[in-house]
Amino acid sequence: MRTVYLNGEYMPENEAQISIFDRGFLMADGVYEVTSVLGGKLIDFDGHAVRLQRSLDELEMQNPISREDLLEVHRELVRVNGIDEGMIYLQITRGAPGDRDFVFPDPATTAPTIVLFTQNKPGLANSPAAQKGMKVISIDDIRWGRRDIKTVQLLYPSMGKMMAKKAGADDAWMIEDGYVTEGTSNNAYIVKGNKIITRALSNDILHGITRAAVLRFAQEAQMEVEERNFTIDEAKEADEAFITSASTFVMPVVQIDDAVLGDGTPGRVAPRLREIYLDESMKAAV
Repeated sequence: MRTVYLNGEYMPENEAQISIFDRGFLMADGVYEVTSVLGGKLIDFDGHAVRLQRSLDELEMQNPISREDLLEVHRELVRVNGIDEGMIYLQITRGAPGDRDFVFPDPATTAPTIVLFTQNKPGLANSPAAQKGMKVISIDDIRWGRRDIKTVQLLYPSMGKMMAKKAGADDAWMIEDGYVTEGTSNNAYIVKGNKIITRALSNDILHGITRAAVLRFAQEAQMEVEERNFTIDEAKEADEAFITSASTFVMPVVQIDDAVLGDGTPGRVAPRLREIYLDESMKAAV
């Protein structure tokens, strides 16, 4: 039985209750973050806190908790739930105004809802999937235009993962106007020669916290990085490919649709970046 955090209180998960009128439930009117835990410490917490505030600001939603208190809640949940490796999920919605309406409720009378819970994931850092790589399929990207806001509108990404599962793959890369945007829950990269290529930041993709760290570490390691659009056909001809996210860190991609990359095993760049990311992130973990 996990201990969760709901609106300022810690409680057993089976006692946590949210109104049926909560706008997260009715309108997907909410944002979220997922922070990884390694060795009982938080990875990239500051980056997630900054992005959380940006998402809230973009939706004109109030933040019900300070950064300092949010850090304390994360640490307490790690402690009471005995998490060594895993994740903490955080969600903030516009709250429960007491009825359903398209118009935003008055923030003076409707407080946001905030929820945090842990997910225990032993072996997160030493995932066997990272040793063999993953397979992805390509699907059309039909999401709304503000993918840079980390909202709880995750129906189409969930459908994309199910499409991948039915096709015998691990995930899907989404395509818009012939170009790869991102994975269903991750940023996408290819490697040509010694150059790492990934789509530049815009409203079209999520501004990944792991993405920012990995690109910084790559440049510090004298790897060449180019931020530009790339096509799915270019990806299929790449030497390597990989994804990044808070829960997978750096994960090699060895097949895109029917195209096998290289010899079908992780190449040189992605495993090295994973190693660097885990080492450096653990040093900075809180």
